Parts: sequence; structure tokens; C-alpha cells
Amino acid sequence: MSNFSMYVPTRILFGIGRLNELHEQHLPGKKALIIISCGKSTRANGYLDRTAAQLKQAGVESVVFDKVQANPLKTTVEEGALYARENRCDFVVALGGGSVMDSAKAIAIMATNPGDLWDYALGGTGKSMPVVSTPLPIIAITTTAGTGSEVDGVGVITNEATHEKMGVGGECVFPKIAVIDPELMKTVPARLTAYQGFDALFHSLEGYISKKANLMSDMYALTAVENIGSYIVRAVKDGNDMEAREHMAFANTLSGVVMDISGCTSEHSMEHALSAYHEKLEHGAGLIMLSKAYFGYFAEHHVCDERLVKLAQALGMKDAQNPEDIVKVLAQLQKECGVDDLKMSDYGITPGEFEEFSKNAHSAMARLFVNDRIQLDDEAVISIYRKAYR
Repeated sequence: MSNFSMYVPTRILFGIGRLNELHEQHLPGKKALIIISCGKSTRANGYLDRTAAQLKQAGVESVVFDKVQANPLKTTVEEGALYARENRCDFVVALGGGSVMDSAKAIAIMATNPGDLWDYALGGTGKSMPVVSTPLPIIAITTTAGTGSEVDGVGVITNEATHEKMGVGGECVFPKIAVIDPELMKTVPARLTAYQGFDALFHSLEGYISKKANLMSDMYALTAVENIGSYIVRAVKDGNDMEAREHMAFANTLSGVVMDISGCTSEHSMEHALSAYHEKLEHGAGLIMLSKAYFGYFAEHHVCDERLVKLAQALGMKDAQNPEDIVKVLAQLQKECGVDDLKMSDYGITPGEFEEFSKNAHSAMARLFVNDRIQLDDEAVISIYRKAYR
């Protein structure tokens, strides 16, 4: 419990209006590849123009790669890396949510290293080869409060050929600078605000019940959970509530650090299997669907009762006394955020796929099952999928 290792080498600029200070920072080059999603919001809301202007004010040229999907694909990343090389970019700027920041890490690796992205993928059919050449430096400007990817060293990418969704990276791709400006998050629609907020929540819930939990990660996790419990409903109901946006952004970043010093558990492995096969499924939505059955399983097996009770209390149920209370408070919070109606069947998921999902989760993201306090074999995983299914 008292032993931990902590390495988070990212300079964090946190607060409303901090994007305006980007030009004052020590930037790691003179030509940037700005990476954004294939959607319209980054341009429509003026964030791309503002970022390019900040770079120009600092004497940095920029080009834009705008093809990243909600669940970023290996082929897209490799196309982005080629674009970076062709344009002789010497660093990348990730402007967007988790998919953009994850893609930036993979692009940064492949822009300077030979071979195929899956040579460096960590699990499944990936070869887990070491990254030999230093990746391009990364600046992360997050426009969502969901993944904490601005302060961690792993990007999650989907290989559409093998239906594997798993991590690439390591210490070499920690962002050099993270700009966490809640002003950039106020235009996120209510439903996506909820999906992203619950993603951040589950990073801390999982990190707190992980076997790798420690004194430092507990401090970050409980503070993140308390902030999310207090502010997520407000952020969902009123996107212009900047106090709520600020606290959700803060909790998200804390949850990113939890992943660095503790680690997610198999809930994330199980969701990655769902969205690896069903790319239209938003990661946060998948986690919400699984959450009550998943945490209920741990409560039923009494492997971390005290921790589950403390999490329920941190989420707002001050009189929680039983491990099952975590399921009750999650159900209530999801109802208040309007996401208690999510169904796997609405995304084309069928029970006949559960066995394949379990095998995929145990292969592609085996490293997270190691963090569980009770072994989840195929039978256990399939039982959770079945209980969560609607």
C-alpha cells in the first residue's frame, strides 16, 4: 500500500483562458502537425484557428491532419505519421479529446520509427517492440474531460483487421505540455459530457480498487471521485456552468494520473472489446453499460468491501455502509445524467458475441486483468456481459 512509483513529466497549464498562453511556452520545434478529429467542432468553435494563431505568434508554422475517428484506427495513425514526415514536422499538437491525443502518441512514434504500428503495440498480436528512435514531442490541448490522456504515456488504437483495441506508447510519449482549458469544453453536448465524465470516473474507481492502488493513487482517485460526484450532473445539465466544467476538467486530469501510478482494471479491457468490434460505440457509453454489473460482481465477491463503500461515500452517498451501495449510487448518477437508457442492442451487439469479446479482452488487454483483486476468467467476464446486456 505504501510503495509506489510516480513519473508524470508533463507541464500542466490548467484553467480558463490558458490556451491564450501557449505562445509563451518553450515549444519543442518550429513546425507543428496539428491533429484534430474528422468532425467539425474544432473548426466551428474556433479552437483550431486560435491554436494555429498561438503557434504563429511563437514563430511556429503548422499543418493540419483532420482524419481521426472517435475510435482511432491503425490505418489512420499510419497515414498521419506519413503526413508528418512528408511535411517535415518536428512536433505534434493534439487538439481534441482522448481519440485525438491517443492518435497523436501513435503518430509521434511512427513518424520517427520504422515498420508497422503493431510492431509497438502492447498485447494481443502486437509485437511489443521497444521504441528505438525518440518520438516527436507532443503538446496536448484537451477539449474534453474524459480520458486523462493529456497526462499519461499510452494511446489506445484499434486495429480494424484484427479487431484489437489496445495501447501503444510508454514514457517516451508523455506530452511535454498539457493545456487544460475548461473554456474549450463548454460546447461539448450534454450526452457526450456524460460519457466523458463517466470515463474519467471509471479511471479513478478502477484505480482505487486495483491491486496496484497505493497511498498516492488513493489521494488522487478519491479527490477525482468527489469532484465528479459533485459536478457531473451540473456540467451535463448546463454546459455553460464554468465552475462545473472546471471541476470536471480537474477530476479528469487527476484520473489520468491515477492511471499512471495505479492502473485501470478489466472493466476497460471488456469495453475495449465491445468498441473494437462495434466502432460506433462511444468508449464512455460502453463503460456506463458495463459498470453496474461490473462493480456489482466485485461487491458480490467481497474482495474490496471497504474500498467500494468509500467510493460510494465519495460519490455522494454519505451513509453508504455496504459494498453494493456503489451500484446504487452509480445507477442514481446515471439516471440524473440521462444515460441510464443505454442498451448494447442499440449498437448491434448480440449475446452471441460475448464469448469472442471475452477472448479478445483477455488477449488484447490482458495487462489490466492483472490488476483485478479477483481473477475474472472467461466465465466471469461473460456473466458480466450478460448481466449488463439490454
